[in-house]
Amino acid sequence: MTNDKRTFVLDTNVLMHDPSALFRFAEHDIFLPMTVLEELDAAKKGMSEVARNARQTSRFINDLMEASDNTIDQGVPLRHPDWRSAHHEQATGNLWFETEPARGPSSAQDQRVADNRILRSTLALRDEGRNGEVVLVSKDINLRIKATICGLPAEDYQNDRALDDLSMLYSGSGDLAQNFWSEGEDLKSWTEGSRTFYEVVHEDAQDWYPNQFLHLPDPEGAEAQVQSVDGNRAVLRIVNDYRNDGLNVWGITARNREQNFALNLLMDDRIDFVTLMGTAGTGKTLLSLAAGLVQTLEEKRFSEIIMTRATVPVGEDIGFLPGTEEEKMGPWMGALADNLEFLTGKVDNGGWERAATNDIISSRIKIRSLNFMRGRTFLNRFVIIDEAQNLTSKQMKTLLTRAGPGTKMVCLGNVEQIDTPYLTETTSGLTFAVDRFKAWEHGGHITLTRGERSRLADYASQML
Repeated sequence: MTNDKRTFVLDTNVLMHDPSALFRFAEHDIFLPMTVLEELDAAKKGMSEVARNARQTSRFINDLMEASDNTIDQGVPLRHPDWRSAHHEQATGNLWFETEPARGPSSAQDQRVADNRILRSTLALRDEGRNGEVVLVSKDINLRIKATICGLPAEDYQNDRALDDLSMLYSGSGDLAQNFWSEGEDLKSWTEGSRTFYEVVHEDAQDWYPNQFLHLPDPEGAEAQVQSVDGNRAVLRIVNDYRNDGLNVWGITARNREQNFALNLLMDDRIDFVTLMGTAGTGKTLLSLAAGLVQTLEEKRFSEIIMTRATVPVGEDIGFLPGTEEEKMGPWMGALADNLEFLTGKVDNGGWERAATNDIISSRIKIRSLNFMRGRTFLNRFVIIDEAQNLTSKQMKTLLTRAGPGTKMVCLGNVEQIDTPYLTETTSGLTFAVDRFKAWEHGGHITLTRGERSRLADYASQML
């Protein structure tokens, strides 16, 4: 009879990425080499996300050891008697530590390298005849390659993935069959103000989400937004057509169907959270700023616009920047400056009016750093989070929980341009947000697919 219970050896980067990884392996055991504990200790100082995760991991380990009646060599139960969260309840294995210096077949490797010491400890654990398979879990691809060369099973940490495949990510829109209106049952329609609503009974309705956009294949066909879903019965609302000059937003009109859907989400006062994904030049920042300016300066729905982004450099880091918080963020906000210059030109009737408009806009737009978001609450703000693909799921949670009454959060990003180490398309905080909020009646998402910046930018995006 085979033993299905396994022992997972966790690399330091797994715990620095997700401290709750200790409890994500169900009935299996966890083993921590001494090198991992030393690296956690070295990383605990500072205010970075990595330092906070290192400290939280140490607190978890300390609490488990204090609650256990076992000695270290008996293993520490991972199920704490006082913790009741879902992932803690599922952890029924034991936590083991390296209590003796490891001596194994990897001793010929340079033991001054931390990865080699972790590999040696894992191989020694396997060779001591432990029941069940021993598996090394690391987010470091090179360490996993080394482990495979040494004949040791190695895996990436999978629990931080929102999806197994990015192609499964919710796009925010869907096609309707050409005969949709004729094949449905019990079709009802009515108007409220200037908006037309339909109640339909259709077998596809159970696969729809609130605020999802549906359209007929015909470019001139009807475009509707799902208002509510109950089994195979749904209420649809015909969307506003922001491609019409009469419905321009701060002088901006939608140039394609997806941009029209995006403006419907951005201008809808029922929706508190919007995510826009798309490649460079699809109009994410421009549409968000235009909608924010209209609702802040004209409709007075929001008191100001707050813009922030993850400060992850694409090339060489330029080092520390002088000045205030806004001045430090200035070099990272080139996209904001470019789009504001374009938007102010839309209402420019003269030199003095342009200067006055710039002064008014600059007084109502605040640039904030992510580093100072913890503990804040935004009231009646229009918050734009740019480059959100570089945020972890925990950072995304920290930002979204800053929203107070009357605040609208807009997350922009392109998961094909992730610059943060250990983040991938399926583990990005933006991907998590899209997937976890798709069924919420006050949230909306749309993936922009067509570039509108220029024919050069559009061609480069496709070919390079």
